[in-house]
Amino acid sequence: MRKRSKGRKFHREKSGRKALMKSLATALILNSKIKTTEAKAKELKSFIEKKISCVKKGNLHQRRRMLDIFAPPVAKKLFEEIGPKYKERPGGYTRIIKLGRRPQDKAEMAIIELV
Repeated sequence: MRKRSKGRKFHREKSGRKALMKSLATALILNSKIKTTEAKAKELKSFIEKKISCVKKGNLHQRRRMLDIFAPPVAKKLFEEIGPKYKERPGGYTRIIKLGRRPQDKAEMAIIELV
């Protein structure tokens, strides 16, 4: 029996999806707000919230994990600004605001931002 697979594929190979999530997460961390399609925003939400939860612990193991994923300036911002900001918050670090459809291809657009 075929089961439902979790997550979206975006017509990409695994490495392409991983690179997409890394680049979207990097932009979100550096700018704290980005505009993208609704599907990408929903997928990014679960990706970035797991990373922020890890950052809140703030130990050496988590720092090294984040340096494997993100560039050093991005990881530094995560640990010095974003981690302490959400220390007391139990979850829900991002907000998705729907914008409507894009004129060219009618794709649903959204803004994702750090709360």
